[in-house]
Amino acid sequence: MLKGTKIYSIFTGTCPVCHEESMYKENNPYKLGSVFEMHERCSSCGTKYKIEPSFFYGAMYVSYAVGIAFAVAAFIISYFFFGAGLLTSFFAIVGTLVVFMPVIMRLSRNIWINLFFSYKADAAKN
Repeated sequence: MLKGTKIYSIFTGTCPVCHEESMYKENNPYKLGSVFEMHERCSSCGTKYKIEPSFFYGAMYVSYAVGIAFAVAAFIISYFFFGAGLLTSFFAIVGTLVVFMPVIMRLSRNIWINLFFSYKADAAKN
């Protein structure tokens, strides 16, 4: 349903150009030894994922924003919905960031690469 949108590529980790193949060699981000391992190119459309050697360094800036979003969500849930104190909310934030760090890293990379590529419906046919 959302195929063809940047949201689809960001949340599924698929090629930003054709949306046919996962960019990552391992789909599970919690296999920490391979959290950063990506295919060199998309096997469907041939898109090269690393435009330049240090391309994904820019994802660190996105990671900061995504981490803040997760931290704010953890605070709102713990403080307002569960009525936790500030110290407990702080520990909830830290716990959330530790548990979701692999997901945050992957989401940041997905967002970063989608800033530079756009979906092309006929890309997989080439």
